[in-house]
Amino acid sequence: MPPLARHCLALAIGAAGGALFYALHLPLPWMLGALFATMAAALARAPILGPNRLRPAVVAVIGVLLGSRFTPEILDQAGAWAGTLAILGIYGAMVAAVVVPFYRFAGRFDWVTAYFAGMPGGLTEMIELGEANGARPAPIILAHSLRIVLTIALIASWFRLVQGQTVGTGMTAGAGALTWLDALLLLCSAVIGSLLGRRLRIPAPDFLGPLVLSAALHLTGLTESAPPGLLVTVAQVLLGTVLGCRFLGISSGTVAPAAALALGATLLTLGLALLAGLAMGRVAGIAPDQALLALAPGGLTEMGLIALAIHADVAFVALHHVARILLVIVLAPLAFRLLRARRRAP
Repeated sequence: MPPLARHCLALAIGAAGGALFYALHLPLPWMLGALFATMAAALARAPILGPNRLRPAVVAVIGVLLGSRFTPEILDQAGAWAGTLAILGIYGAMVAAVVVPFYRFAGRFDWVTAYFAGMPGGLTEMIELGEANGARPAPIILAHSLRIVLTIALIASWFRLVQGQTVGTGMTAGAGALTWLDALLLLCSAVIGSLLGRRLRIPAPDFLGPLVLSAALHLTGLTESAPPGLLVTVAQVLLGTVLGCRFLGISSGTVAPAAALALGATLLTLGLALLAGLAMGRVAGIAPDQALLALAPGGLTEMGLIALAIHADVAFVALHHVARILLVIVLAPLAFRLLRARRRAP
């Protein structure tokens, strides 16, 4: 099949999976349904191909959406977040101290691969850093991809099935009416934000750039609108399809043991996130649900969507995920070089 037909087939499978999850009232239906449907198709070796070129536009839409939840009242809370950011740093060190040995001994990875598989950082950054230091890329790709999938599924299911919250519907509820001027402002946030993000080389530029510009527009009161609901639904289907297609070329026999390892690592990480979340509650009065979303390593975009769906503080969640990614990108290579030097020392 030509690439365009394979893209279309992947999107059709993703849309069907999203529609099924929506009909069954499952959490975050359009993204999770698309993700699991295309992941199953990829493992079954269906002739699909992920629409990766559309991902920058998709995450830009979601960035603008999350930015629309920044209100002037948020600025009054910012001073209390210094303590929670300190807790985040301690939490990141604890995750590394627990999950890296877990992959080394339970997964029998070599130390270099275990190090970059167990770090609570972004998928792309950990693959690049791991390969540059001699790690095996395939286990790192599986570890982080499955961690993201499992974290999204577990967190969304917890809020929907255990706490009874509606996760995945009404994400644009409460936004102001969308006029032509509002639409133009939001479009400029997406396009200019992406370009600035890439120019400044910030992490996740196509997401954070639009989010920051959209937040600035909403904080200054220039607009109170959000992207239309249909566009947000399409963006979630596309994002889920891209995530599911990451499993192309991987056999189900390889995924099963990797998934078992990833589940163990994810549960360990979420357990530490719960402890750190309780500490955030004691220090700054942060609600446990909000703290968990800010700490759960399920991806900045995806955790932001869940935060939006349950009406948590999107700014708090986004800030802590950005801080986590930056801390890992900066400190993980430094710590790795120090550990390698100690191991080589006589």
